[in-house]
Amino acid sequence: MVQNLYFTQFLLLFIAIALGFFLFDQIEQYLDLWVIKNYLFVIYGIGLALIVIIVDFIIMKVAPSRLTDDGGINEKIFEKRSIPHIFVLTALIAISEEILFRGVLQTHFGIWTASLIFAILHFRYLSKWLLFTMVVTISFLLGIVYEMTETLYTTIIAHFLIDLVFAIQIRLQFIKRGERNK
Repeated sequence: MVQNLYFTQFLLLFIAIALGFFLFDQIEQYLDLWVIKNYLFVIYGIGLALIVIIVDFIIMKVAPSRLTDDGGINEKIFEKRSIPHIFVLTALIAISEEILFRGVLQTHFGIWTASLIFAILHFRYLSKWLLFTMVVTISFLLGIVYEMTETLYTTIIAHFLIDLVFAIQIRLQFIKRGERNK
């Protein structure tokens, strides 16, 4: 499953580069995605991540598990990974997805198109209305923050922190279950 994740993320990165080659008139337009106008992007990225993490934890506590169960895919990916491996995986996911969805798709087709395609790509959530709504909302929030800061670094930071926190939580729960079973 992890090999598929790596393959998918590198495929998304390739698609982003290929689409960018055709959609951007000049390389400077692509490079503008990486310009830092001020360092508020760090605050926006971390702030958005904290909001999403807190709201997600609340939803996971109060919503019935039948609405929040993704079929155990995230557990299969992250529960047996080391923390450094989780760090690498979540960084790759954040970078490849944000380049494609915010940098290329949102820049050329708008925030709604990018957010819906982002959510559809996470197809395991399509059959769960709550998870699908959460993914669309998170993607839309990433898009808003991208438009506010005009740099991909903001959304990469937010996406990375969100995924990192939840992946580490999955890993720690797995370790805890193992200790209880001894």
